[in-house]
Amino acid sequence: MGNTHSSPQRAVATRGPVLIIGSGLLGASLGLCLRAGGIDVILDDTSPTSLRLAQDIGAGTPRADAPDVVPALVVVAVPPDVADVCVIEALRTYPEAIVTDVASVKVAVVADVLAESQRLGDPTIASRYVGSHPMAGRERSGAGAADTDLFYGSPWVIVAHESSSPHAILAVRALAGDVGAVPIEMDATAHDRSVALVSHVPQLVASMLAARLTEAPAHALDLAGGGLRDTTRIAASDPRLWTAILAGNAGPVCEILTRIRSDLDDLIVHLEAAAERGPLRGGSVGAVNRVISAGNQGVSRIPGKHGGAPRRYAEVEVLVPDAPGELARLFGDFGEINVNIEDLALEHSSGQRVGLARVSIDPAQLSGTERALDERGWRVIAHSPIN
Repeated sequence: MGNTHSSPQRAVATRGPVLIIGSGLLGASLGLCLRAGGIDVILDDTSPTSLRLAQDIGAGTPRADAPDVVPALVVVAVPPDVADVCVIEALRTYPEAIVTDVASVKVAVVADVLAESQRLGDPTIASRYVGSHPMAGRERSGAGAADTDLFYGSPWVIVAHESSSPHAILAVRALAGDVGAVPIEMDATAHDRSVALVSHVPQLVASMLAARLTEAPAHALDLAGGGLRDTTRIAASDPRLWTAILAGNAGPVCEILTRIRSDLDDLIVHLEAAAERGPLRGGSVGAVNRVISAGNQGVSRIPGKHGGAPRRYAEVEVLVPDAPGELARLFGDFGEINVNIEDLALEHSSGQRVGLARVSIDPAQLSGTERALDERGWRVIAHSPIN
């Protein structure tokens, strides 16, 4: 169940009431965030079940229960294949409201809004629309997975167009900031190409890799470790949602997949040569090295947890017994020795009674941390510098 506790009310810039169309993960999480700031939230959804679940967790009031409320801001939180229709309908229905959407594909929505504004000869329609896209989510979908902190610290792309009014842009930026996200301005084309690389293609690659596991023998799966779990984690995502996303951004996704296919074809040629003539012939060693080295360079460009250039940390590996309270005890010990956990990865192999916690910390605190953990009874396995 998502985080549904009541947070202390905080100052916000968003002016309500806010109507959220779509009560899935993003819509319900946004409702929880806004209500925590004291903003009136109205919910609308074609699914009565989803709508009532969002109401039950405290994300807002169903539209049917507040028919006379006129929203100042409308947020369309529906799948991308219907986002344009919902945005246009909202712009028509609420002529004084600013409208945004949180779909992960933006070119098609912007184009349809501009076309509708031109068709009606009413430039104010387009001026009140500003697209947006919070780069946040979970493998689980629906209001049951909603989390008040879902957007905290995540990029929120503000996708204005040539007709967007400054007032509308500021309103959507304020919305992003009010829920703890980091606003980033980008045009629709740049957005769609960017998310194809950092979000959409990774989803496909993870899903294709995970699909190889469906017929894998049990003895192979018994060997699965952190590497497989890390690379297939997002393969548990909602197929219907991702079908709509990928179909809506097919062009940029195909461009990247074509480049990956070229790299893969080249690698296969060299590995087949190694399999036939031996690993030291046919240029296979150099081909594999190029792939891994290029991957190293790409990983080094991924921003650090606070954005900007990645920062090097030291990694401490600690064995954690598989028992209630042990991970909390480890966190508590880090707090007592005044060491901040910059990042954390957990690995738990099948059949093991302990898990391996890889804790990233400030390199300057490495030796003292290992010593302090050892004194508290923890088994420290290894450490290494990482990005």
